[in-house]
Amino acid sequence: MPAAKKKKAARATSAQSPAIEDYLEQIHNLIAGKGYARVVDIAENLGIAQASVTNMVQKLASEGYLVYERYRGITLTDEGRNVGAAIARRHEVLTRLLSGFGLDPELVHRDVEGMEHHISRQTLEVLTLLMEELEANPALVKKLKRKLQH
Repeated sequence: MPAAKKKKAARATSAQSPAIEDYLEQIHNLIAGKGYARVVDIAENLGIAQASVTNMVQKLASEGYLVYERYRGITLTDEGRNVGAAIARRHEVLTRLLSGFGLDPELVHRDVEGMEHHISRQTLEVLTLLMEELEANPALVKKLKRKLQH
């Protein structure tokens, strides 16, 4: 793979900051769920002012993650889609893994929000394998839950 492509691929799997990742994840999820993303929806989901979202969306557009047309909405570029999908996948894996142990959903949400920005691709692969094995083996999950209670 040429060096430029390697650099772009690396950037697509680790966005610049947790804030950028949060925005791209939100936009990805909105488009996947509703077919579109708007500043007002992002602001509501993140619990922040629309003006702050507009500023970040303009920054993400200038960095090549998305296309923003005022009053028309937001679309992700290929790079933005790749980053958004990778972030959503990390979130899903961590949530499924922790939820499988019957932890409080609010605790799972808080922990996943903290962990998802600091996990390497290799660690995510390991956790994905563990999650899949645990989901396929309810008896093992039950055994592990019993150990957690002691």
